[in-house]
Amino acid sequence: MNVFFYGLFMDEALLARKGVFPSNTATGHVDGFALHIGARATLLHSAGARAYGIVMTVDPEEAKALYTESSVADYSPEPVTVELSNGSKVEAACYNLPANKITGTNKDYAESLAKLATKIGFPDAYVDQIRRASS
Repeated sequence: MNVFFYGLFMDEALLARKGVFPSNTATGHVDGFALHIGARATLLHSAGARAYGIVMTVDPEEAKALYTESSVADYSPEPVTVELSNGSKVEAACYNLPANKITGTNKDYAESLAKLATKIGFPDAYVDQIRRASS
């Protein structure tokens, strides 16, 4: 099993419908990355930024299969250090979209992420950042 960080709030029910069954789910953040929402969302390197999300243990073959779907095939794993909400740190892989593949906007997706971020309890400033991406 490998640890993966989903800065884009992958939820377990959605993953299960796709044949991915995570364990050890926790919230956390990565420093040096910012959430960017275009037609799709990704984390981009950004000095001084912080991105929040979900970290979970996922079978490597399940993760690989998940990212072979055409809508997400351009995403590739990138190593990150996630600080969990309890203060401990874990090394993980975060699937990110290359900056040159980011296009358009997706107001509905940004708004759904803002609602989910509020429900999870991410900081208000982060939720506001997501909402600004939807306006």
